[in-house]
Amino acid sequence: MSGRLSPGGRVNAMYFLVQIWFWGMMAAFSGYQTAIVLERGFSSGQAGVFIALGCFAGIFSQPLLGAWADRHPSVPLKALFGGCILLALAVHGVFYFTRPGFFGTALIFLALGAVETNSYPLIDAMAMQFLNAGVEVRYSLGRGLGAFAYAIVSVLAGQQVRRFGMESVLVTHAGLVVLLLLSTAAFPRFSRTDAPAARSTGRAHSALYILKNNPAFTAMLGAGFFGLTAIMPVVNFLVNIVNDRGGDSGTLGVALFLMAASELPGAVLFQWLWKRAGIERVMLASVVFMALKPLLFLLCGDLRLLLALQPIQMLGYGLFTPGNVYFANENVPPEDRVQGQSLKMVATNGLSGVVGNLLAGAVIDRGGVNAMLAVCALCGAVGVALALFSIHLKKRRAFA
Repeated sequence: MSGRLSPGGRVNAMYFLVQIWFWGMMAAFSGYQTAIVLERGFSSGQAGVFIALGCFAGIFSQPLLGAWADRHPSVPLKALFGGCILLALAVHGVFYFTRPGFFGTALIFLALGAVETNSYPLIDAMAMQFLNAGVEVRYSLGRGLGAFAYAIVSVLAGQQVRRFGMESVLVTHAGLVVLLLLSTAAFPRFSRTDAPAARSTGRAHSALYILKNNPAFTAMLGAGFFGLTAIMPVVNFLVNIVNDRGGDSGTLGVALFLMAASELPGAVLFQWLWKRAGIERVMLASVVFMALKPLLFLLCGDLRLLLALQPIQMLGYGLFTPGNVYFANENVPPEDRVQGQSLKMVATNGLSGVVGNLLAGAVIDRGGVNAMLAVCALCGAVGVALALFSIHLKKRRAFA
């Protein structure tokens, strides 16, 4: 009996590693980016501007990259992704070895948003192209393992910061980027020009065409926008919430661990819910729990209770992340699927990050942490209304 992995086994093994190293890398930077810039002397409002700029970059980079990938099927997606991450490593080197002022730091976050954070849809597309070709890709498990890696790195980084200082996490980040690049290089190459899906209908369409001709998809993008506007500031400004409740950098690491670790069972639960309830109901449930998260945090004044509430992430973002990918895959024509994945990332992690982080940083400076949580809860309620409207549009179209 051969010890070599089957083609599907190799795809899953490399996919798991790419997810693990990507989210471990993100934990070492995104989880501590606010704390790093605050330590460098910037205010919460300025930190919100930096993080918002990173999200803003994705509004332009993701659709352009997705459209280019759809129109150039001969270029492997893993090559595009690896190139983005390599550029990100160079930008992080500049950030680590220099101490730029406001505008220099803003440019660095803008560049990182374009080539690092917002390159994630390419991982989704790398997995989906094999799934659509008949390979059994365990997408949600891979995403769950990535979330667990985020959790492990978060708690270890919290202890690292206590011992070696806040800037030390940037060194850990660089090491994880190298591992990510190696795993990307080993990821099986997919020939999109030979894939059945690539021949199915014809030319890729514009983003405007996709949004106009898929109203249920567009409404769910809106639900994702408001849902993530509700929870992204809660994550990015978790250091402010923890400090307000009496915690420190070690407590922040524990909070990030509990939040991210809960996404693994959420990812496993997703497959069961998707098969029994359908993708629309899963998306609705996820947006409901994203709306509940800031509301519960607002009502929670005790640090221990705040930590105990972190696993609500499992039923909110934990279900939303794989659900968002599957919803886009089911509601966008085959020739537009890479751009469809980019559009859902723009509406969620892109636009919501811009609006949410700018709003949150400004509200914290003027009204404090609880005012920020109240605004986030209101955004979540709008997201729930849009998710219900999306399901209504899907049903109406089905009976038309």
